[in-house]
Amino acid sequence: MNNKINAIRGMNDLLPNDSNLWLSLEKTIFDLLLAYGYKNIRTPIVEKTETFHRAIGKVTDIVEKEMYTWADSNGDLLSLRPENTAGVVRCMIEHNLPREGIQKVFYQGAMFRHERPQKGRYRQFHQIGAEVFGADTAKCDAELIAITHSLWQNLGLKNVQLEINTLGSTEARANYRGILVEYFMQHKDQLDEDSTRRLKTNPLRILDSKNNDMQALIESAPKLMDHLDEASTQHFETFKTYLDCLDIPYVINARLVRGLDYYNRTVFEWTTTDLGAQGTICAGGRYDGLVEQMGGNGCPAVGFALGLERLILLIQTQGLSIGKTTESIYIVALGDAAQLKSIQISRQLHQALPGIILYNDISMGSFKSQFKKANKAGADFAIILGEEEINNNQVSIKPLKGQGEQQTMSLDDAIQYFKG
Repeated sequence: MNNKINAIRGMNDLLPNDSNLWLSLEKTIFDLLLAYGYKNIRTPIVEKTETFHRAIGKVTDIVEKEMYTWADSNGDLLSLRPENTAGVVRCMIEHNLPREGIQKVFYQGAMFRHERPQKGRYRQFHQIGAEVFGADTAKCDAELIAITHSLWQNLGLKNVQLEINTLGSTEARANYRGILVEYFMQHKDQLDEDSTRRLKTNPLRILDSKNNDMQALIESAPKLMDHLDEASTQHFETFKTYLDCLDIPYVINARLVRGLDYYNRTVFEWTTTDLGAQGTICAGGRYDGLVEQMGGNGCPAVGFALGLERLILLIQTQGLSIGKTTESIYIVALGDAAQLKSIQISRQLHQALPGIILYNDISMGSFKSQFKKANKAGADFAIILGEEEINNNQVSIKPLKGQGEQQTMSLDDAIQYFKG
């Protein structure tokens, strides 16, 4: 009988050897958002199901098919978060944060969707997102684009394209919805099963269909851009002017509608052709009506979310390395006195050389086996504590990557040696 316990399909472990890339990427993103004046916000991974019904819409694919939902012991319906904007909005309303002025926040963490796992698409996935509450200007939208554009440059990403669109006001979109339904009803025999269902629930999502047989029909559909209200048209023109001023290239994709009901006006996606079908690495837009829709006072809002798994895949696909390389030291100690001394020295080095990676051997093995471990760890230097070093109150420094000869010196001199 096989009693081996495995992780749930589509929910993956992060292994120690892969963690440096994740940590470096997260730090790069956090530092950038902090530099733009954003503050961190953390919300629970479980919310009342009603939070997502109100925010995302009951007839979206996410709510209908993909949420992990269950009844609590008191009968409340609870769900694992499939995205985090709804939870952040709930938090803003509950703590009445917009009354304090414009809120610029960022979040990070796991999201959950019950869908068929494939490369770049998982049941548990991780996002970092930024949201701004209380600003309705196109300048705010453009700043979010500037942040993400800076991020791609900082990471050295290539072959990334910005796609933008506008969904207009709620009223303009409602009028357009009627026009779209009428058009597709005239060609109902050409719709697949998914699109026929969406015709009643969310017709704009038909424009996003990947069915090749329907592409000509979708291309000929009326364009939302032709049915916009004047204020949304002006907002979009101003948004493009800001992007031009920033020298950020973009393409207008009239079929970009996003999968969530709450978007209005600006929507955008950063895409790449290097990841096959899962080409979107970052997406977002404006959702000016959502705070009010969820029970708060009217408050404009805009934001984006980026998927860490896809970003990691793209970094690996493009062969990039991120994060500055930090020097590392492996302390090799032999004998009881040396073991005691090594833990003292380890603490002193951490205090004197903040940021350095220090491995203090805990295997109690021979010199030979400790050096093998030092090489396996990829350490740049070994600090050797043997009987002679202990008797003379010194340490020996052995470069492990051909940076020079072994030297013996006092600990103070060793600290200066590593400070360079």
